[in-house]
Amino acid sequence: MKTEDIKLGLKENWKQFTLLVIINAFVGGMVGLERSILPEIAEKEFEMAATSGILSFIIVFGILKAISNYYAGTLANKFGRKKLLILGWIFAIPIPFILMYAPNWNWVISANLLLGINQGLAWSSTVVMKIDLVGEKQRGFAMGLNEFAGYLAVAVVAFLTSWIAGEYGLRPYPFYLGILLMVLGLVMSIFLIKDTRGHAKKEEGTNTVSLLKNIFWDTTWKHKNLGSITQAGLINNLNDGMAWGLFPILLAAKGFNLEQIGIVVAVYPAVWGIGQLITGKMADKFSKKDMLFYGMLLQALVLITLVWAESMWHFVLLMALLGWGTAMVYPTFLATIADNTHPRDRAKSIGIFRLWRDLGYAVGAILTGVISDLISVEAAIFVVGLITLFSAGVILFRMKSSRITRSLFSFMEAKR
Repeated sequence: MKTEDIKLGLKENWKQFTLLVIINAFVGGMVGLERSILPEIAEKEFEMAATSGILSFIIVFGILKAISNYYAGTLANKFGRKKLLILGWIFAIPIPFILMYAPNWNWVISANLLLGINQGLAWSSTVVMKIDLVGEKQRGFAMGLNEFAGYLAVAVVAFLTSWIAGEYGLRPYPFYLGILLMVLGLVMSIFLIKDTRGHAKKEEGTNTVSLLKNIFWDTTWKHKNLGSITQAGLINNLNDGMAWGLFPILLAAKGFNLEQIGIVVAVYPAVWGIGQLITGKMADKFSKKDMLFYGMLLQALVLITLVWAESMWHFVLLMALLGWGTAMVYPTFLATIADNTHPRDRAKSIGIFRLWRDLGYAVGAILTGVISDLISVEAAIFVVGLITLFSAGVILFRMKSSRITRSLFSFMEAKR
């Protein structure tokens, strides 16, 4: 298709956009396979006692996903978004089979190595393609839909695997879901998805944002807005890496059974996923700085409070609030990166942001694993809460708001 024939917008590209949303749900579902039962498998089938050892699968996942994110931006520009998406799914092919039949923990680690590459390439591709399709007016909503699909799938599959494990055992039956997700994702990516590089070139003609002098360092820290977003992304996923590894362990220590753990663990990504349908649209209307600050602040307060939770309802309520805090920041991160970058820089800048963001998984797993082994799981969660509070402060004092957006609480100010 010629560049002049291409139209930007959600309405104009709804068919391809919808297919990408569905495919991203399959991508998220691959993470959901492990979300609630892998720590249990580590303890019961492989007799692993040290928390830091159990969390090793998250460390490997985070590092490989981060590296894949970094190269995804360059590869997407060079070879095309669709080819990158297909490559991501090819790396996913062995994952469910390894998890079903792994004879020792090293095999599980290798599955997470592949999962990290799959997530880095496939998820990055869907993010960049959706941003290409919709143009600048509806980026927040587009990212909300993308992340909604991915993280709702994480929650649904996390619950389903815990339920199947409770009924039929930890292996192999829960991982049959992974085979279905992998096949559907690969087939749809090959036969139904079209590349979107032409849409990015179309936007170049109207975009007024300056090119970055050094994409890596500007995105990492030097650019006040991009750097603020990047540090918050890393801390956000530090939280998620901690939640992934420690929440099932904490709940099991408090006497919750597998089904209860599955419900509590699923509430967090479910609210995170569904909430983004609302928060993504809010990011298009209100100050993105406000969205990021209050989202990180809420996460911090929840994690600090979580240390004293005891009952099922305490955990469900706090997981819902944690999910909402994460929903406020997740689509806003990507939409704000897009707002602050030229279309020519965007894929690389998003890849660099996602490099640092997903290194948070590894940092979170290492940090909280060590603190848990030396002190306690509760101490690890409390420390992460304090780090998240500091991250919110960085956004408050360093980031600049766009002049064209209004305060998140402007409607309250208007009533005064």
